[in-house]
Amino acid sequence: MPVTVAPLSPGFSTTVEALRLREWQLGPGEPTIVMDQFTAEDFHLVVDDRADVHVNSADGRFYLGWFPLGRPGTHGDGWKIAVTGTAKVPGYSVSFDVETPAAVVAAAVSRILETSRRA
Repeated sequence: MPVTVAPLSPGFSTTVEALRLREWQLGPGEPTIVMDQFTAEDFHLVVDDRADVHVNSADGRFYLGWFPLGRPGTHGDGWKIAVTGTAKVPGYSVSFDVETPAAVVAAAVSRILETSRRA
């Protein structure tokens, strides 16, 4: 039976179990779970002289950059995702820190790829 903590003010109560600390995934993890989502048929992959990895869609509208040592000119960006807009709808970009778990980036990439379609 859960122990209930008495509220300090009316309208709020919780259990000791709800107040326990959680464990969160930390650290960059394994970047291959991001990169494995791309096929050679639809995407171009380039590794540059800094060992940064760049992925572009065949149509050039999607870009993913992985910068293991941080993206030059930024404060710790490890991942950059950009989708070019159209004449009527602006594109977007998002950056993730070097220490962002690859699983989080993989989830974002997966969702972006799921929402794309051939024109």
